[in-house]
Amino acid sequence: MPRHRIVIVGGGAGGLELATRLGDSLGKRGHAEITLVDKNRTHVWKPKLHEIASGSMDMSAHEVDYLAQAHWHHFRFRVGEMTGLDRARREVRVAAYHDSEGREVTPDRSFGYDTLVLALGSHSNDFGTPGVSEHALKLESKADARRFNERMVNACIRAHAQAEPLRPEQLHVAIIGAGATGVELAAELHRTTREVVAYGLDRVDAEKDIQVCLIEAADRVLPALPPRMSQATEVLLRKLGVVVHTAARVAEVQSGGVRLADGRVLPAELVVWAAGVKAADFLKEIAGLESNRSNQLVVQPTLQATRDENVFVIGDCAACAWPEANGGKGGFVPPRAQAAHQQASHVAAQIQRRMAGKPLKPYRYRDFGSLVSLGEFSTVGNMMGGLIGGSLMIEGAFARLMYVSLYKMHELALHGFFKVALDTLARLITRRTEPHVKLH
Repeated sequence: MPRHRIVIVGGGAGGLELATRLGDSLGKRGHAEITLVDKNRTHVWKPKLHEIASGSMDMSAHEVDYLAQAHWHHFRFRVGEMTGLDRARREVRVAAYHDSEGREVTPDRSFGYDTLVLALGSHSNDFGTPGVSEHALKLESKADARRFNERMVNACIRAHAQAEPLRPEQLHVAIIGAGATGVELAAELHRTTREVVAYGLDRVDAEKDIQVCLIEAADRVLPALPPRMSQATEVLLRKLGVVVHTAARVAEVQSGGVRLADGRVLPAELVVWAAGVKAADFLKEIAGLESNRSNQLVVQPTLQATRDENVFVIGDCAACAWPEANGGKGGFVPPRAQAAHQQASHVAAQIQRRMAGKPLKPYRYRDFGSLVSLGEFSTVGNMMGGLIGGSLMIEGAFARLMYVSLYKMHELALHGFFKVALDTLARLITRRTEPHVKLH
């Protein structure tokens, strides 16, 4: 009897955790054939991208090689970007993969499935704002984060080396969007830009020359989180010297800055777009599956697509109802790492039930709150619902510990306790012998 074929498309937090769980349970015993497909060859936890961009984290110490993970955990990895879906034939189409010199490594191909899991994540939504694609950087991938870090370090070196006075926009960074990514990047940049300058770039005055500006269209930072948390975060950001503009809608991103709807121009050498979230454009009504305005695929309570029980959808690309949201008024599960982690665990169990011919159980999102890191300066957050039955704002060392534990939970799901303990110890040792900010 042929083995059940499970194909998971997307190796983000949810997809990679799911492949690892299924590999350890079904793949190891030969009960199923699990294949993970992703356009990249290594995985980095997406909430860490702002640390890579600012230079406070060395990406090489935190990357997970898909091929190695697949070998250790009894699933297969195939590189390539999904381009289409044939539901009638139960096949996923994947584009050819090319190396950095443009040579073809793998051809166009298709992978057959009995159960398909789409875990394709999300991208920034620029809402058609003029100039974003030409002049702004985004933090959607490790390549984006690396590119920003390189430009930031080069900007500091250039300013130190030039004989003429600084231009108005020089060494100014404008971050559009004061959600968690924008706020965390702004806080990290305050520290890392000063550390870069401290490595011998003495002609740059960090306090006078470097400016980080945070722009938000809503009337407060972190608009999706409780007002008390927003207020505390803004106070801390202003203490750091971050210039905060709220109720400020961006009309255009220019080569030397950002033009607001009220006519003001904020000069900036580096502009980062961190506002808005949507799923990949090609997912919109792909193969007749139901989608919403953000290109997310609408799912049943079991996380199966509404129009195909053979397709599960998890993570940011899933439009999953959350009846308890907004005080019981209802809403959708937010695009957070904790949701992807929970959904991966749920779907792993449901696929096993499905293979055994048992009825599937509905998924219920448990909101454990939100945490926002302000670098080494502070961490703020709120613990809600699933933990205390209410809402409690936390700040400082305890909040920082909770924030670090989220990443450790992800690592534990991928590697187990022993390897995580050794890796953590190794990072603590090497951190004493290396610069505390990435300089190249």
